[in-house]
Amino acid sequence: MPFHLIKGTFHVVGYSPDGDSIRFQADDRNNWNLLNGPPVGLNAREHAQLRIEAIDTLETHYQGHHQPLKLAHKALRFLLDELGIKKVKFDKGGKVVSAQDGTRGYILSRAIEKYRRPVSFVFAGDAEEEDGTEVFLRPDRLEASVNYKSALEGLAYPTYYTGLFPDLRKKVTSAVAQARKGGGKGIWPKDKTTKGFTVSSLSSVTEKQVILPKLFRRIVIFIGNGGSIDGFKDFLAANPDPIMELKNGHFTNLDTFVEVTGGEVRLTVNPEDLVFVEK
Repeated sequence: MPFHLIKGTFHVVGYSPDGDSIRFQADDRNNWNLLNGPPVGLNAREHAQLRIEAIDTLETHYQGHHQPLKLAHKALRFLLDELGIKKVKFDKGGKVVSAQDGTRGYILSRAIEKYRRPVSFVFAGDAEEEDGTEVFLRPDRLEASVNYKSALEGLAYPTYYTGLFPDLRKKVTSAVAQARKGGGKGIWPKDKTTKGFTVSSLSSVTEKQVILPKLFRRIVIFIGNGGSIDGFKDFLAANPDPIMELKNGHFTNLDTFVEVTGGEVRLTVNPEDLVFVEK
């Protein structure tokens, strides 16, 4: 099934982007109608919030909380640099107050997800094809995407959903494998997702532990502004994230692969071995 190529510009002024989220304005707003799913969410500036496919970077602001900011900000800077957005200035709350944005680029997308964000592979610059045309995305072309480059730099966790084609998923996984080599770069030298990490309080995962953002978000929801990690596995079971393990094609839920021992939590398989079922 082909992707649709949508040309436009990237924008950050007035927003709080992180390493895997950016606003995009289509040159032709009618091209949004080419995508499957609900109507795209456009604000008054006709900017759409993209969901950058296949990757998940450390959170800079999730329900008032963040992950270790040095690496989270590194992922954001990489995204901005790749898209050619310069002279970015933030306020104390992380909102961009000024920047040389509006840079040219394009996305390849097939669908809009439930939060009305186009699920996208993101590219800087222009494309040879005409705006709105259908494109069969091959793994070699994926190498030019910000998605792939972020994974290759070790700045993003692989996070896959059922809508992603297997050959593209494998290509991103190959980038992750390269980023892990030789002690790893970016997040990987400090990653504790499968090794295990102690959650003595919420600050343990906001300030110290580098872990899969999806797991971080579930911990934030569970602990909130107080309490311990006790009962976290039961919480995951009661609020299931449907998932498939690639190794055997077994469908289950995220809690199957989360181990909680005392105050320590770990994912029992690598993130790239799981595919989340699109809700």
